[in-house]
Amino acid sequence: MSAMANLIRLPQQFMGGKQFKGLAGPVLIILILSMMVLPLPAFLLDLLFTFNIAMSVMVLLVAMYTMKALDFAAFPAVLLFSTLLRLSLNVASTRVVLMHGHTGPDAAGKVIEAFGHFLVGGNFAVGVMVFIILVIINFMVITKGAGRIAEVGARFMLDAMPGKQMAIDADLNAGLIGEDVARKRRTEVAQEADFYGSMDGASKFVRGDAIAGILILFINIIGGLVVGMLQHGLDFSAAGKTYTLLAIGDGLVAQIPALVISTAAGVIVSRVTTDEDVGRQLTGQLFSNPQVLFLTAGIIGLMGLIPGMPNLAFLLIAGGLGYYGYRLAQRKPQQQRAAEAAAAAQATAAPSVDAAEATWDDVALIDPLAMEVGYRLIPLVDQSQQGELLGRIKSIRKRIAQEIGFLVPVVHIRDNLERGPNTYVISLKGVEIGRGEAFPNMWMAINPGQVTGTVPGTPTQDPAFGLPAVWIESNLRQQAQIQGYTVVDACTVMATHLNHLIQTHAAELLGRQEVQQLLDQIAKTAPKLTEELVPKVLSLSTLHKVLQNLLEEEVSIRDMRTILDVMAEHAPTVKDATELTSLTRLALSRAIVQQLFPGDSELQVMGLDASLDRVLQQALTSNSGIEPGLADNLLREAQAAVERQEQLGIAPVLVVQHGLRVLLARFLRRSIPRLKVLSHAEIPDSRHIKITATLGGRV
Repeated sequence: MSAMANLIRLPQQFMGGKQFKGLAGPVLIILILSMMVLPLPAFLLDLLFTFNIAMSVMVLLVAMYTMKALDFAAFPAVLLFSTLLRLSLNVASTRVVLMHGHTGPDAAGKVIEAFGHFLVGGNFAVGVMVFIILVIINFMVITKGAGRIAEVGARFMLDAMPGKQMAIDADLNAGLIGEDVARKRRTEVAQEADFYGSMDGASKFVRGDAIAGILILFINIIGGLVVGMLQHGLDFSAAGKTYTLLAIGDGLVAQIPALVISTAAGVIVSRVTTDEDVGRQLTGQLFSNPQVLFLTAGIIGLMGLIPGMPNLAFLLIAGGLGYYGYRLAQRKPQQQRAAEAAAAAQATAAPSVDAAEATWDDVALIDPLAMEVGYRLIPLVDQSQQGELLGRIKSIRKRIAQEIGFLVPVVHIRDNLERGPNTYVISLKGVEIGRGEAFPNMWMAINPGQVTGTVPGTPTQDPAFGLPAVWIESNLRQQAQIQGYTVVDACTVMATHLNHLIQTHAAELLGRQEVQQLLDQIAKTAPKLTEELVPKVLSLSTLHKVLQNLLEEEVSIRDMRTILDVMAEHAPTVKDATELTSLTRLALSRAIVQQLFPGDSELQVMGLDASLDRVLQQALTSNSGIEPGLADNLLREAQAAVERQEQLGIAPVLVVQHGLRVLLARFLRRSIPRLKVLSHAEIPDSRHIKITATLGGRV
């Protein structure tokens, strides 16, 4: 089986490789010349005439998409081959018309019949006039204008060549460019000179084709009369009508593509000297733009839908072009990424001799906070497409600054084609901290735990809090809301996830620069407080650590006056950041409790069993840490108690002795981050406590 597979793949590799591109030119020439000698059936003539029309439209579209003259260096060869193709088709159709024209108007195929009847209404006099007008337009207007442009362009190009060569030599001598760049620029100048010099000669193909079209028309009419009357016994009227309409259809089907090619000759280049042969230029340049293939397929497909036209031939060509364009469009991004990777590897492995020296400006620092999005999420962040995510992020930064007390860094958003099309990734200092998927024009129905039914859609999870959810279509939004779902759009999903991660990692986002900016803000209203404290009494590093400790425990640092007052009072004698944090929490205790239990209601909290409290106090005193078995039991009981508190709608808060708070807060925060640990000293005297659960009864 493997041997057979290799035999099958070998022709495919050969056909898709460079060998086939190199053979394209000679094979095409042989086929065109063969059509002048071998008889062709009517259906094959239809296909070839349709291909000739499609080829002319493609050449014109390529000419319009070309950015500069040398981008379509194969145009002279295309012009030659298209002219030979039309002439060979004229010879083949003339043979069929003269041999089988007496059998009816479709003797030479449906395309010639359609052009002879549909386009000119079956009137041979009108057909002759239309044909002559097309020839005059082609011969007197377009071809003559293109020849004049080529003549003037060649004259100016030749006059400018010495100056361009001297400019290249001057840049090389000054060290502005290297030898390779100079050689490349000299080659381009020579190619441009060849192009403008050959354009005048290339236009002669079209002019000669127009003259040949007129002669072929009259040869077909006269030859048809002779053959029809002398060989097939037709009267003059029947022979004249039949063969004249066939000759007109044959002439129009050849002259319309010639007119299109002539138009392309006025806007595109002629044959120039390149490193590629004609076959590679044809296959590599003419069929390399998917947009050209799609537009050509659409035009040919629409022509095939016109009543009276040969639908099979046109739609067959249109389908083939559309399929090839689709396959080419799929391969384009992969080829482009591969080329960029190869170019990057080459640039790092073998840098150019004229490359600039590396500087500190080339050092790319990591963004503190960044988001990468897949290509389908780009409309959400593109303001020109009414994307709302950037505005949401601005609101998030403003709200977080008001809530936690400092301005988080700007979120840098970039697209990444290597990510999934609907995937977004949020990173902190270059490290991924969260990812999710969002679907524009769809809605996420989040199950808060009390829904009354189900909605059809794609099951998922809320990326911020892990709640079960479903991606639904827009028409199911109202139904989901009625059933108790919380329904949000894709932009809100991403913004909520980002907001949650920023709050979770607020301590890491607070750097020394942000701390200094906070001090600068305080100095505007209380300059003495900051001048006497930092750095005379308290170092910036210690203050930074204290603020990070507070943020890790989700304590707002908005009240910087109180925090600095505590630092000014205790920093001369207390140097440990953890102890300073505990003292600061005592000063902020009212705000901490208010955040967890709004209003003046009773505090329903969890407590420690007396025996467990004594064990933990001994571990703290001896500095031996919590035993593994005790730690496991404590975690299990705390997890169960937290779930019961949340089911009752009560904030999960554990109250312990002041000395144990830091130990238990650090220990429990790793496994149960939503559990908050307070000390009895942090609870104001005005608030009443009710113990709803006790930990350690079974320890």
